[in-house]
Amino acid sequence: MMFSRFLLLSTLLIVSVIGHAELRATGDLGLVIERERGTALIINSSQKTILKRIEGLGDLSHASVVFSRDQRYAYVFGRDGGLSKIDLLLDKIEKRIIQAGNSIGGAISQDGRLIAVSNYSPGGIKIFSSDTLALVADIPAIYGDEQQSKVVGLVDAPGQRFVFSLFDAGEIWLVDVNNLQQPLIQKFKEVGSQPYDALLSPDGRYYIAGLFGESGLALLDLWQPELGVTRILSDYGKQDEKLPVYKMPHLEGWAVADDLMFVPAVGQHEVLVINKRNWQLLKRIPVLGQPVFVMARPDGRQIWVNFAFPDNQHLQVIDVKDLTLMKSLTPGKAVLHMEFTPRGEDIWVSVRDEDRVIVYDTERFTEKARIEAEKPSGIFFSARAHKLGL
Repeated sequence: MMFSRFLLLSTLLIVSVIGHAELRATGDLGLVIERERGTALIINSSQKTILKRIEGLGDLSHASVVFSRDQRYAYVFGRDGGLSKIDLLLDKIEKRIIQAGNSIGGAISQDGRLIAVSNYSPGGIKIFSSDTLALVADIPAIYGDEQQSKVVGLVDAPGQRFVFSLFDAGEIWLVDVNNLQQPLIQKFKEVGSQPYDALLSPDGRYYIAGLFGESGLALLDLWQPELGVTRILSDYGKQDEKLPVYKMPHLEGWAVADDLMFVPAVGQHEVLVINKRNWQLLKRIPVLGQPVFVMARPDGRQIWVNFAFPDNQHLQVIDVKDLTLMKSLTPGKAVLHMEFTPRGEDIWVSVRDEDRVIVYDTERFTEKARIEAEKPSGIFFSARAHKLGL
């Protein structure tokens, strides 16, 4: 009798707790990186609210984030080699490891089971279980006379593969991780001088690396890797005046809209428009500074551009229909990053030196909300869990 009463009271208590607990869906969630204090804000993108600040994430000066396929976990890659797994429902760090001395980003595999991290020091990539963060593979970026290269431009690709570039070696590597005991590595050499970042086209077919040491881009068709790497736009900018590069473009922000690709020109005040059908330069669109991120709204109608110092207080918007500038905005000092909501009605903009994030309506270009954040940089929404190459 006493046990029955105890069981009944316990059940009522559990029901009561569940009834008062916050129900939170993961599709609305995201992270805003607060780079200087080593923290991240868990936010709700629909309600435009902060849910929790996560402390203790290390050096986030070049942080990036990927999400588990169920959108519950965020994996944060820190510049100090830190890899942190954040539970977005319980508002806590599930696990954190230091996997290298200097890290530059990462990716999650097609099936969501593996996390790959690209490293400057030591060069190469390391692959971890997304569940436990246990190391499952270590692939050093060895080239030449046993030298190690910095790794950049790491992305996931269809077929349970990762692709990345070797900055020092001028190479692109394609790694098949279906068999972790013996990963299959294809190495493409002499792709160009100093590939500094790369993108994967939204359909997962093309991997394109930007080159800092010379003109042009390096293109790898993942449907036909046996054809090797092709150089495109190799004559672009050869006659132009070389300007100081204040900040390297982040090429995962390159935009693809229909058959057009929009590319930030390195060291120039231009956005380049490339025809994907023949990989020829279609147009050079003058903008007011050196582009950093060039991002397409999800419907492909608009391209949003931010800039390096000294023009980083501005944003400009390109109309894809006629390839002209349609709007200029001035959110404030040091606009570092942008992120569209999944269907593109809003764009979130981090304004580092104003300590805030501004949310704009992308149709009316009006301000919808301001969210206080300490020196915000990257903004990452959980919808990225279902996109290739992010």
